[in-house]
Amino acid sequence: MATKNNSQNNLRLDRRETKCSAFLCREKPDANQPVIFNPDFFVERLKHEHPQTFLDLVLSNITRLIDLPGEEFAQLTGESEPKVPSSSGFLRSFNFRKRKEKGLIFGAPLTEEGIAQIYQLIEYLSKNLHVEGLFRVPGHSLRQAALREMLNTAAEIDLETGDFHPNDAATLLKVYLGELPEPLLTHRHYHAHLKIGELTHFDEKGNKTNVPDKERQIEAFQLLFMLLPPTNRSLLKLLLDLLYHTARSQHMNKMSAINLATMFAPHIIWPKNVTASDLQGNIEKLNNGVAFLIRHSQKLFKAPVYIKEYARLFYTGSKTLQSNDDLTLSSGSKTGSIAAIIAPSPSPSMRSIAGETSSTGTIKPSENQSYTESCLRELYMQVNSMPESAKKKKLIRQFEKQPDPTFSAETRTPFIKRHWRSRSAGGVIKRKALGGQISAAKENGTLQSLPPCS
Repeated sequence: MATKNNSQNNLRLDRRETKCSAFLCREKPDANQPVIFNPDFFVERLKHEHPQTFLDLVLSNITRLIDLPGEEFAQLTGESEPKVPSSSGFLRSFNFRKRKEKGLIFGAPLTEEGIAQIYQLIEYLSKNLHVEGLFRVPGHSLRQAALREMLNTAAEIDLETGDFHPNDAATLLKVYLGELPEPLLTHRHYHAHLKIGELTHFDEKGNKTNVPDKERQIEAFQLLFMLLPPTNRSLLKLLLDLLYHTARSQHMNKMSAINLATMFAPHIIWPKNVTASDLQGNIEKLNNGVAFLIRHSQKLFKAPVYIKEYARLFYTGSKTLQSNDDLTLSSGSKTGSIAAIIAPSPSPSMRSIAGETSSTGTIKPSENQSYTESCLRELYMQVNSMPESAKKKKLIRQFEKQPDPTFSAETRTPFIKRHWRSRSAGGVIKRKALGGQISAAKENGTLQSLPPCS
C-alpha cells in the first residue's frame, strides 16, 4: 500500500513539474520523463536580457534563407496584423458561437496550466503507440465528453484504469488543438511556413530544382521556432515528439508521418475558421510541411550552432571570430543592435586571433583593420559565387556602398550586359590600380600627375 501511495505522489509531483516555465525549468530532469525544453543557456539569456538584439539576430538569418515581402515580414515581426485566408461570414460566426462557452482548458488561450492538463493525454498516448489507426479512428463520444469535463475542471486523471480507450485520448487531443483561439504554429508564421517548404537545391547553372534542401529547411524551422511564444513552443515540442514516435511505430499502428500530418495540419497550422477550398491549393504544401516537422522533430528545437556561438561570445567577450560562410558585414556590439548576419553554416569554422593581440589583451588597430579587410574580401568572393538572384544583386550593392571597398571589381560577375567601366566601378578600379603609386609618391613627397588609366 505504501509503495502504491509513493508512486501516486511521484506521478503528481512529475505533473506539477510540467507547470514550470517552459524556458527556465530548474528541476533536475528525470530520465524517464520527456523534457519540455532544455535551451542553450547563453541563447536564452540573450533572449530574455536583450530581446531586441535576439530578435534582430534571428530575423536577419530567417530573411537570409527565405524571401519575405514587406507585408509578410511585418506580419512575422508583429508590426502588422496577420493576413491569412478566411472563410465566409456564416462559417466564422458559427464557429464563434460554438466556442463561446469555453472552459478552463478547451477553447481557452494556451497556458502552462493547460499544457500540464493536456500532457496527461500525451503521456497516456505515448504508452499506446501500437493501437492501429491511432489519431485516425475516432473514439467514443460519451467517453470523450466525460474525459473533456475532467480535464476542464483540472482534475488529475488515471487513464490506466481502462475506463478510456487510446482513441478517446487521441481524438480529444485533436479537439483541444482545434479549439485553441489561434493555431499552435500561429497566424503570424503562416506565410513563413509556406516559404520554407519551397526551399530547394540549385543545379550547376544556378537554377532551382525540385529537390528539397532539407538542411536549409531544418535551419529555417529552428530559427522560426525560436520566435514562437514560450507556451506554443513547449506544447509543439511535446506534440511533435509524440507524433515522431507514433510514425516510428507505423508497422503496428499504420500511421506514417504524412498520414499523421493530414490529421493534424488542420488543427495546428491552418488559419482559423477556414475550409479546404479557402486555402487555394496550399493544402498539400501544409500537409507536407507538417510531415517534415514530424520526421525531423528531434532537430528542430535546437538553436543553430552559430546562434549559440554568437550568444556565447556576446557574454564571454572571446576574441574568436567566425569565417567561411559568415555573412558579417560589420561587427555588432553588446549594447547596440545586430548589424550583422551570422554564418548560415551549421558548423562555421572558427578562427582564433589570440596571437594577434597586444600585451593588454586588445587587438592592435592596424591588425584589426587588416583582418577585417581580409574577411570582407573572403565574404565578397563567396557572394560573387552565389547563383544569379535578386538577393545577390542586393548584397553586391551593399558592398558598393562601403566607403572604402576592399574587394576587387575585376572579380565581379555582371548581372546584366553593361559596360563595367561605369563611374562607380571605374573609380574602384582606379583606386586599386593607382592606390599603391599614390601612396608611394606621398611618402617620398614627390606626388606628380600620373598618366590616365588606358
